[in-house]
Amino acid sequence: MSELVFDGVSVRYGARRHALTAVDGAHLTVPSGQVVGLVGESGSGKSTLARAAVGLAPLTAGRILLDGTDVRRLRGRRRPLQMVFQDPYSSLDPRMSIGDSVAEALPRERGRGAAARRSEVARLLEQVNLGPDRASMLPGQLSGGQRQRVAVARALAGQPRVVIADEITSALDVSVQGAVLNLVRDVQRQMNLTMLFISHNLAVVRYLSDHVAVMYLGRIVEAGPTEQVLADPRHPYTRDLLAAVPSRTSASALGVEPVDDALAATEPADPHQPPPGCHYHPRCPAGPQLHDGRELCRTEDPAEGAAARPHRAACHFATTADLALTKRPQTEGAG
Repeated sequence: MSELVFDGVSVRYGARRHALTAVDGAHLTVPSGQVVGLVGESGSGKSTLARAAVGLAPLTAGRILLDGTDVRRLRGRRRPLQMVFQDPYSSLDPRMSIGDSVAEALPRERGRGAAARRSEVARLLEQVNLGPDRASMLPGQLSGGQRQRVAVARALAGQPRVVIADEITSALDVSVQGAVLNLVRDVQRQMNLTMLFISHNLAVVRYLSDHVAVMYLGRIVEAGPTEQVLADPRHPYTRDLLAAVPSRTSASALGVEPVDDALAATEPADPHQPPPGCHYHPRCPAGPQLHDGRELCRTEDPAEGAAARPHRAACHFATTADLALTKRPQTEGAG
């Protein structure tokens, strides 16, 4: 078991006017032996954060620590962080057999011959509910769900201390998504793995995760135990994500009102030029667009005091009993 810590991580691409800050000072802890679900819109920086952890995206600032050691200093044949990618059709070499793909990830140990490696590959395939006979097949002979199982087996072959799963069911048919999720949950529990699970599906996150973190425009805006965050979200963006879930009860259970028409028509912020203060304030139903007396949202970064707020929420009004309070009165003559 190992603890993974993102300490003020930033990832920036380009320079000057064309620069893009994909991850902006992210602080997140994935506790040992537990699952943290990372949610947010497409383009929020979730996958970039994951890629930075495994060395596929360069850090501009901050550190990523595995049990207190910077992951950039970890060298050797074993790779303690392994990642399962979103697309099972591109994550495997189409010219390599399934057995060779899994065996390639096995640590090179002295005294382990070809027979021992074949036996280990068979064991790993059985662990992800695939028959050992699949080892001789090519990826093109498998379904999407079977390929993703192979990707999981390949990640486990590296004997990781942490597994990062990036939207691993989004490219699969609905009929097989549940089976893959059950597999991931069972393997995580059996091996007591530390896992960062990235998804845009809140129902999936609730099912798998012990903790949830919400990401918006490169920043972690809320994080805490899954049931607490989803039952009592303290950041307006989290509330909006929950209100968007296609359920007859989700919005009413949370006391979330329909999004204001003006906010619904607001374009998402340009990640190349994010707004000052709270990045979410142009779209926020609890912000200065609809409420008087909240101009600090436009000028002051709420992330600076997040540690003292419920769920580490990056919101100036996270401790307010009702985030929406009273709507700004309409001006005279307004329709």
